[in-house]
Amino acid sequence: MDKNKDRYNRSYPISWEQLHRDSKALSWRLHDREDAWTGIVAVTRGGLVPAAVIARELGIHHIDTVCITSYNWQHQGETKILKQVEGSGEGLLIIDDLVDTGSTARIVRKMLPKAYFATVYAKPAGKPLVDAYVTEVSQDTWILFPWDSESQFVAPIAGK
Repeated sequence: MDKNKDRYNRSYPISWEQLHRDSKALSWRLHDREDAWTGIVAVTRGGLVPAAVIARELGIHHIDTVCITSYNWQHQGETKILKQVEGSGEGLLIIDDLVDTGSTARIVRKMLPKAYFATVYAKPAGKPLVDAYVTEVSQDTWILFPWDSESQFVAPIAGK
């Protein structure tokens, strides 16, 4: 049984179009800064799609990945580093889809302490660990990303 099952009272489905719009909005915030980004580090897997949008919008061609796993479709577990990026992170822009509890963000911050960290979505527990985000959702909300779902019939609320 998933010990985290009761943590989520709400669901917030994100479409591909909304993810693209929100990633572009994050690009605008990042573009307004004076920083000259030398590259992007996408936190896989969730940060890959937003990183691609942001790289296009900001004209960044150097993209690397940090590979950390903690979630699967049933629960959040122990974090494992699968791939790291060397250096201090100076001039780098870290991109992830979401900062939730902050466990992944803490690892990436420690790995690249001088990088600028931006996420598309943020929850209160993880929000202090990132430098920028676009949308905040409550801690008890499960964000349903488009790569984790598909369109299907849903019965009406009234059940008729």
